[in-house]
Amino acid sequence: MATALGLVDRTAVAGSDELEDGELEDGCGDDEDDEEGADETLKQIEASGARGLIIQADVSKLAEVQSLVDRGWDVFGSVDILVNNAGMAHANLGVDQLPYATWREVIETNLSGMFLVTQAALPLMREGSVIVNNLSVAARRVFTGSSAYVASKHGALGFTDTLREELRPRGIRVIAVLPGATDTAIWESFWPDAPRKKMISPEIVARAVVDALKLPPESTVEELTIRPSAGTL
Repeated sequence: MATALGLVDRTAVAGSDELEDGELEDGCGDDEDDEEGADETLKQIEASGARGLIIQADVSKLAEVQSLVDRGWDVFGSVDILVNNAGMAHANLGVDQLPYATWREVIETNLSGMFLVTQAALPLMREGSVIVNNLSVAARRVFTGSSAYVASKHGALGFTDTLREELRPRGIRVIAVLPGATDTAIWESFWPDAPRKKMISPEIVARAVVDALKLPPESTVEELTIRPSAGTL
């Protein structure tokens, strides 16, 4: 939810009207934290003078995704900017120890969820719209003990690159965001004692994304990699 809050703050400053998806934050905490974060996001959207809507949905479930998009269509009538920000990690386990149920949950959330939301939203997107897929440096690197997460992000980058080429004729831009270590709750699932002070903040990622969105439509930041100056943790 921290990334979403940062995006709302930056778009309010930039004067944009809308920047959200039906989200499950990459690094989400418990349900109570998610609900509080969603409420705070909505407050910031409305304070900027824009309309907001909270819809809870599991992006790995087709019916819930379609309901999410249908509700958004009823309220807003179109999707100008789609931010695929849903995601999860898993405990640090080797391939020989990782439960298949965990593998499947991560792939279905991080990869299939991105596909389902994008596919459902595309009919609502016009020329000049933008899709932002929030990935990870794990989309181009390997981290032992994180096979499902790494596989999902590699797959998501391949999906994003293919999507970009398919949508060029429609004038829809596609941006892949590859943040390095970012201070969100995702670390609690596999590295609770991670050195948070060495990480970048979600607000920094949001600022970079908004700067990319503000470019004229004839230009695209196709891949945006942001890492801590300290390097890999």
